[in-house]
Order: sequence, then structure tokens, then C-alpha cells
Amino acid sequence: MTTGQGDTDHFHEECGVFGIYGHPDAAALTALGLHALQHRGQEAAGIVAYDGQQFSAHRGLGLVSDNFSSKEVIARLPGSVAIGHNRYATTGEVAQRNIQPLFADFEFGGLAICHNGNLTNSYQLRRQLVRRGSLFQSTSDTEVIVHLIATSLKDSVVDRLIDALRQVEGAYSLVALSQDAVIGVRDPLGVRPLVLGKLADAWIITSESCALDIIGAEFVRDVESGEIVMIGPGGVKSLKPFTEVPRRLCVFEYIYFARPDSVLEGRSVYEARKRIGRQLARESHVDADIVVPVPDSGVPAALGYASESGLPFELGIIRNHYVGRTFIEPTDQIRHLGVRLKHNANRADLDGKRVILVDDSIVRGTTSTKIVEMVRHAGAREVHMRISSPPTRFPCFYGIATPSRQQLLAARFDVEQMARFIGVDSLAFISIDGLYRAMGEEAGRKPNTPRFCDACFTGDYPIPLADADEGKVSVQLSLLAEPA
Repeated sequence: MTTGQGDTDHFHEECGVFGIYGHPDAAALTALGLHALQHRGQEAAGIVAYDGQQFSAHRGLGLVSDNFSSKEVIARLPGSVAIGHNRYATTGEVAQRNIQPLFADFEFGGLAICHNGNLTNSYQLRRQLVRRGSLFQSTSDTEVIVHLIATSLKDSVVDRLIDALRQVEGAYSLVALSQDAVIGVRDPLGVRPLVLGKLADAWIITSESCALDIIGAEFVRDVESGEIVMIGPGGVKSLKPFTEVPRRLCVFEYIYFARPDSVLEGRSVYEARKRIGRQLARESHVDADIVVPVPDSGVPAALGYASESGLPFELGIIRNHYVGRTFIEPTDQIRHLGVRLKHNANRADLDGKRVILVDDSIVRGTTSTKIVEMVRHAGAREVHMRISSPPTRFPCFYGIATPSRQQLLAARFDVEQMARFIGVDSLAFISIDGLYRAMGEEAGRKPNTPRFCDACFTGDYPIPLADADEGKVSVQLSLLAEPA
């Protein structure tokens, strides 16, 4: 379910990264790329550019359009090399000091770095670094990588980066900018996506292929798990310095996070969502009159469900695309109406009908409850909800802002209890094996060698949770408060 600002009833996107080397309009193209990646983070955006002499930066809270829509801003970011970042906070509060790309001056020169993902041992590393004299300026886990680079005794930028990344645990896709190169890195399991593209003689590294489409660039390939890609005067070079392990891309990228027009690891996200919907219909169909998506992210799965079930697909809920930031909600009565800012029932299609509602997930269940209530109020005779992911029973520690386990509805209730809580006549989720079959794994999920990271469904965390074991998942530094 696509959410607006302030919505706490959904897993929030992680972050988006973009880097370009060798184009005279580098900053402008980076801003366009960040527009295409806006779904991955809406709290802040930043760009750092390099013109061969000096680095220039512009960062701001809010959307890309809030910060990079004027030619004056772009003109202050000269150069043929730039990197940019969209932020959704997974660690650290929303504040100016946490906006990426982070920048630091090192012995070898300047380096800007931005990060999609989450480090699971950043608290432990930060404690060690502070003890050794490091002075942290942000509450972002990404700054740990900056300090590890600074304290490395290796010679080159890339060797220092490798040295730093060998000490961290977690999920990360990084884009960095030095005086000589744009560098892209994907963690050894490849939990977060990263792709390589080309525009004439310029090279691009970014989170998703949709950011290449917006600037007319050509998709070249996915950056491989555990790969470092360096783009410099000599072209593209690749290193694989980490121990090879089976890749585990986050399966939620296909269910919800990635834009449907993106292609990840050779799979169309849109087609994957339709296949998931078809599998969902095979597993849990019920007699009904129409299939209705909860817009927008429920649409492809609902199309697949309708195709498989032979029922008509109808836009029984209309989404308002012009909500922007949700206004301050001063009373419980006004707060209760908040869901109608984003969605409204299409009474002409719902009245008197048995409705199958298709959505991508249920987190706390509060938004689902309001949508079901809205559909019933519009005259639906029956409401059956079908979810295109398995029940979300475990929090994510790999770059997605999730509630604690106690706040996840599926961790507290079984499916029948959840159905009663949200007020539907029936509720069903796709099975974990069904999800894998929809993703092309005919045998379903292999318990010992699963193809994807699915920890939020199974509790099978493929990367150690060092900080979580100490109860230190999102530790804030005791810095001065900063006005938003």
C-alpha cells in the first residue's frame, strides 16, 4: 500500500542512491534519477558534485522537488561527476546532519558516500571508534564507514573502503565519490539492489533501473553481490574482494519496495507482482463478484489475481495522488479521517458486491481496518482480503524502518484473529512456498538455501544481528536537538 508522510502502518522504503561519472550535466541528471527513486525515501535528499577542483554539496529535508527544482541550485553543483541520495531514516533521527551523501576530507582527498541499507554492528563499531578518538557528527550508521575509512592504514581509497567494509556487518548498497572515481559496492549477500547503466560516454550506478529510464540511459547489468565497481578515467573496473556467499536479495523489493517498472536481477518487478497475484488466487480463492486493489502497490497483484480467478478487476478504491505531506492532525476525529486523504471508495463499483481486496502486506493493521470499513460503508455485501506476501511476523534489521515485533499484527494474532481485527469476512496470505514458486522457484522455499532474504516472514536472518543482541538497534547519539 502506498503511503503518505506520517503513515506508520506500513514498512517504509529504505533509501535510493545514484551516481554518474563523465557527463557535463551530472548534477541535473542525478536530480532526475533521484526523482525516479523518490519512492525509496521521502524524508531528505542530497547531491554532491565534483568539477575536478572542488566538491559542492546541496542537501535538504523533504522531497527531491523541494530541494532540486531550481536551476540556481543545480548551477551551484558544477562538474561532470555527482552522486545523490534519497533518505528514509532507518537509524538516526530526521535532521539536517543525517542527510546524505556524507562528506569528509581524508589524507588522500575528499570522499562523499551514500548508503542504502543498514549496518547490524554499527553500535559496536561506533563504540570502539569513539574510544579510539573518533568524533561523530551524525547519528547515521553510514558515518561508521567514514570513520573506518579514516582510520584504515591502507594506501588507496578502494583498499581503505574494502578494509572498512570487511569490519561491518549488515546490508548495504553504497555509492561513493572520490577525486578520481565513482565507486559502487553491493554487500556480499546482495540484500539491497544496485545496477550499472550507460548514457553515451557516461556511466551510472543506481538503486533501480527506473532511474536509468528517466534520463534515457541504457541498463548494462546488475552490480553483483559482493562486487565493487570503480568508474574513472580508464572506464569501469570491477573487484570482488569478499568471500563469496549465496546471494539473498530482499524479496520485499519484488512485493512492494521497488517501482513496478524496474527490473531487478533479470526479473520485471511488475510481472513478478502479477505472478504473485495469480499464485495467491490459486491458493486462496473465494466466491466473489469483483477484485479490487488497494492502490497503488496492490494493483499488479490484483491484476494477476483477477486474471487467474476469472473475476472482473475494478478500481473500487481511488487514490488521491496530491496528498503531499499529511497536515497536523489536531483531534482524534480528524485523525480518524486521515485515510480518506489518500483513498476513497468508488461506491458505484462496490455497492451490493462481494469484494476481494488485494494488498501487498499488513503491518499494524490500522490502515487495513479503515479501508475495510470504508468499503463496507460504500455498500459492499462481503469483504475478503488477500495479501500478496506471507504474514509479516518479524522486524527487518537490513535497511527497512519496521515496527517492533510487538507492534506487528501477525506476531500477535493468527490469521483468523487478524481477520476479526480488521473486520473482513475472510483473510488469506500467500504461502512462503507459493511466493517462491511465483518467483520461479518451482520447489518452493529451500529451508537450508533460500534464494531471497525473507527474514520478515520467516525469522531466518542471514546476517548476524550484533547490535540487536545487545538491544541497541537504532542508538541515537546524544547530540543537540536540531530544528526540522
